[in-house]
Amino acid sequence: MATDNTTTGLGGYLHFIFPQPCYDEYFVKFNFFHAQCFSIVLSKVLGYGIILGAVMVKLPQIMKIVNAGSGQGISLIAVMCELFAISATTTYGYAMSFPFSSYGEGLFLTIQTSLIGFLILFFGGNTVGAFSFGAVYIGIMGYLLSGLCPLSVLGALQSINIPIVILSKMLQAVTNYRNGGTGQLSVVTVFLLFAGSLARVFTSIQETGDNLIIVTFIVSTVFNGVIFAQILYYWNQKSKKD
Repeated sequence: MATDNTTTGLGGYLHFIFPQPCYDEYFVKFNFFHAQCFSIVLSKVLGYGIILGAVMVKLPQIMKIVNAGSGQGISLIAVMCELFAISATTTYGYAMSFPFSSYGEGLFLTIQTSLIGFLILFFGGNTVGAFSFGAVYIGIMGYLLSGLCPLSVLGALQSINIPIVILSKMLQAVTNYRNGGTGQLSVVTVFLLFAGSLARVFTSIQETGDNLIIVTFIVSTVFNGVIFAQILYYWNQKSKKD
């Protein structure tokens, strides 16, 4: 009877955080010191926390671009590379039937990152390019999520994610260095991306065991950390000048 409760009422919602057999360990046997279940539940909490945070993680960046009416200081190529990486990871996780808590933030990040790309083009005076980009990207994502795309293709896209992530972050880092500042980059957005990718290393190990995903997030953490360090460095430099 206790197991059946996990699919109805409050138990149905708790089951997202406390999957079996952890639900029974905690709420039937009251074994609150089960080490393996602690790791599983912590991973679920972090995973859904990342997804909730991803709903608005790039909103500060979007608002900063809109308020400035410019994407100055943001590398369009870096944004497109990042969009590729996020899209590949999301569609790969979906196709592999990984738990939603292990990749769900990608759905929100793809929307926000593609919007940033659109705004950079739009405010850069390339209106046709902006709307063409939006239409093409929607079409590509529709195909990748439709189930029509071979899993081997999605795996190949995921496998080249690591150099793509490195390229996107290094392009932005070089742009920051050449400009002597971080332009319209949002410190809140960059920090949340760094913290999120760091947490994803743990949740990916726990929930997927997929080496491609794990290494991708390790690399992403390192290079998001580089961009965040640049923001802090140039922020301090600006403060000293003031």
